[in-house]
Amino acid sequence: MDQSLKGKYIRFGIAALLYILVVIWIGNYWLLLGLAIIYDIYVSEKVNWTFWKKRNGHNSSFIEWLDAIIFAVIAVSLINIFLFQNYRIPTGSMEKSLLIGDHLFVSKLAYGPRMPNTPIAFPFTQNQMPISKGKSWSDLVNWPYKRLAGLGKVKNNDAIVFNFPAGDTVVLEETETAYYEIVRRTAREMALRANMGNPGSLPASSFMAAARKEVRDRFTIIYRPVDRRDNYVKRCIAIPGDTLAIKKGEVFINGKPVPVNNSQQLNYLVATNGTTINPLTFERLGIYKSDQAMLSGSVYFLPLTKSNSEAISKFANVKEVAPYYASPGEYNPVIFPHAPGYSWNEDYFGPLWIPAKGVTVAIDTSNLCLYERIIDVYEDNDLRVEGKDIFINGNPATSYTFKMDYYFMMGDNRHNSADSRYWGFVPMDHVVGKPRFIWLSVDKELSGLKKIRFKRMFMKIK
Repeated sequence: MDQSLKGKYIRFGIAALLYILVVIWIGNYWLLLGLAIIYDIYVSEKVNWTFWKKRNGHNSSFIEWLDAIIFAVIAVSLINIFLFQNYRIPTGSMEKSLLIGDHLFVSKLAYGPRMPNTPIAFPFTQNQMPISKGKSWSDLVNWPYKRLAGLGKVKNNDAIVFNFPAGDTVVLEETETAYYEIVRRTAREMALRANMGNPGSLPASSFMAAARKEVRDRFTIIYRPVDRRDNYVKRCIAIPGDTLAIKKGEVFINGKPVPVNNSQQLNYLVATNGTTINPLTFERLGIYKSDQAMLSGSVYFLPLTKSNSEAISKFANVKEVAPYYASPGEYNPVIFPHAPGYSWNEDYFGPLWIPAKGVTVAIDTSNLCLYERIIDVYEDNDLRVEGKDIFINGNPATSYTFKMDYYFMMGDNRHNSADSRYWGFVPMDHVVGKPRFIWLSVDKELSGLKKIRFKRMFMKIK
């Protein structure tokens, strides 16, 4: 065997070994048929798999650039699916742990990468085309959920990137608000108008069907599969089997208080003696201009960490610094499970048990609101309620066994975070990965090189 052919077989052997390991990881052994293609690429060379360029002879500069771009797109796409991906923080829901403008290195290997549900898509887009803002994926091919083996499991207090669970249905004219909250809001408005001056008031639930119709008539509604829903990043407060409760803003898991991390924020009322606080002081404490609100000439409303609240309380012109909490028993209709029977709000919530795969719970019309979306949407059953009777896939049901694990996510900026308190559980099939470190951080309120927060670059995420 000449040296040239020997070299081809060595390269084929290395590529084939790596390919076989990947096939074993994926678990689809039909993919072993791809070994024939690898053999042809490295040894027999019967087919020109890079048909856009000549196998032998000179190629133009354009073709060489095209070849490099195609290779880069394929390589980066595979890396994004199986290894890691970039994610940019768009909102302040995780301040001060993560800041707006932080770019995260998100490990897909941490909990196991997911095979894409919609593999045909424009490269490096989540759900919108870069310019036209149209749909960036095709529904021609839809693969079922499959997660490959990872390095670990989701743990309490892990920072997690996940697909927004309530993002399956989207109002294009108001993408910042979940479709389901827009419908509930419309129903509340209808109830308010109908009950005005009417002694026999009707609940908002009576108007849900009419609200859905009005929203669908007025707006453009689209559906997004799991892997094309917006990416969110929050902290996993509770894992499957945990019981969560929030009392006066403090989180308890299985009856034990969750330690407050140093970067966690709450909204505070800051009362002064009538004078204002120097803006440079806010800048030094890392409080954005957009977060500074004045309720009157002497009262500020600010999101603060515990250390910032203690620092501000020592200012000579500050009379009082107090956290702002909702009242116990005060029903907030935007809080999960959006049912008056559960008088919960963002600061007084639960107790709520987090569903675990394989566990069976009793269900009736009083607690169905907790699990309705899990049964009907996330686990794809036909759920129907007639009076006090519940039917799942046409059969009467008094219990339900969960098919997946679920998680409860919260932002560190507790009073400025749309999280599980508002839209409920996060299914395991929505978990994307674990952010490991910040590789770039850009401050939107500054310009030039000052925009780059060099101190945050390559900071490990806790």
